[in-house]
Amino acid sequence: MNEQTPQQYIARLGEKARHAAKSLPQLGSAQKRHILKTVAEHLVSQTDAILAANRRDLANAQENGISGVMTDRLMLDEKRICSMAQGMVQVADLADPIGQVLHGHTNPDGLEIIQKRVPLGVVAMIFESRPNVSTDAFSLAFKTGNAIILRGGRDALNTNMALVQAIRTVLRQARIDENAVQLVENTGRDIAEALMQAAGLIDVLIPRGGAKLIQTVKEKAKVPIIETGVGNVHIYVDETADLDMAVRIVVNAKTQRPSVCNAAESLVVHDKIASRFLPMLEQAIDKVHTVEFRADERALPLLKNAVPAKPEDYSAEFLDYILSVKTVDGAQEAIDWINAHTSHHSEAVITQDISCARRFQEQVDAAVVYVNASTRFTDGFVFGLGAEIGISTQKMHARGPMGLEALTSTKYFVSGNGQIRE
Repeated sequence: MNEQTPQQYIARLGEKARHAAKSLPQLGSAQKRHILKTVAEHLVSQTDAILAANRRDLANAQENGISGVMTDRLMLDEKRICSMAQGMVQVADLADPIGQVLHGHTNPDGLEIIQKRVPLGVVAMIFESRPNVSTDAFSLAFKTGNAIILRGGRDALNTNMALVQAIRTVLRQARIDENAVQLVENTGRDIAEALMQAAGLIDVLIPRGGAKLIQTVKEKAKVPIIETGVGNVHIYVDETADLDMAVRIVVNAKTQRPSVCNAAESLVVHDKIASRFLPMLEQAIDKVHTVEFRADERALPLLKNAVPAKPEDYSAEFLDYILSVKTVDGAQEAIDWINAHTSHHSEAVITQDISCARRFQEQVDAAVVYVNASTRFTDGFVFGLGAEIGISTQKMHARGPMGLEALTSTKYFVSGNGQIRE
């Protein structure tokens, strides 16, 4: 940092971002679409360089003893890079929200009052090991005319540097301020805290990662934040459930990619079907990957690979092949239990009872509530947003997967012809 303090370092990035943010709203929708598609093509063309950087990060992760499940979050391959590019193209083709008129009317004084969508300004993100966040965040920010400052985790530093450099190259060639995207290349905690406290430079901060990161940002931030992503995700298997369907869904939600926030962490089972369902589930799940069940007293003897659950297990985001199990006597008990332990991310019920399904969706307090489907679908790409900047678990203007509209504010445009208020 050339002897700069953390505050000076972040201030320099913030000032560059604010300067870039002034010019971005002047770009037309067609120009933004073209730039994003060009960046997507360039990312694919830079696959070898990006993968070389990623291999350095993976080697460092192995040396630091990072688990295989968490390494999966970090790892890129050609398919994942193509998917990142595809997500950017999908964002490019979405309708541009900037300038969208939300409301408009002429009041009794003859004033024309129009409310339009406008950019937030400067968005900052603090996130952990998943390098695809860099490209997703840039595409959404750029499409909405925002400058973005990215602070990824140490584990993915080389990969993020390669990705951001590729983006900045395209911006520079297009004569667009390349500081529309900047990477905090110092991953020290003091730098992160300076970013959290950069009032006047950062318009909104989005933390994306584990519970510890989210809590730290909530405690220390002096800028507005949007809370995202801790996923203590439940699946409730009702007494009327199709058990074969339930097995497929739970196996998918737990094992398809356990290191992500929409993976199932907690299983709630109606006691009437527990003795049939749990052995079925364990047998099926073992064919994919062994899972450690942390079970209550009623579920424990029904499972071979189970240990007694501790109270904290029922609120944990394991991000591993671990699943807590709770038995209940009815749907209302399941709903109350989930609401007591939810992280407000994604919850699901497997049932053939329409009234149970309706009650579950209405009463469970989460951003996304499923009936008879895997929680793994909670994703901006799947929901048609092109990409996501995070999954909001709070109840502000954005909740659930956050796409373009979540990165906008509004402004009132008022026009008159000499009116004064009497």
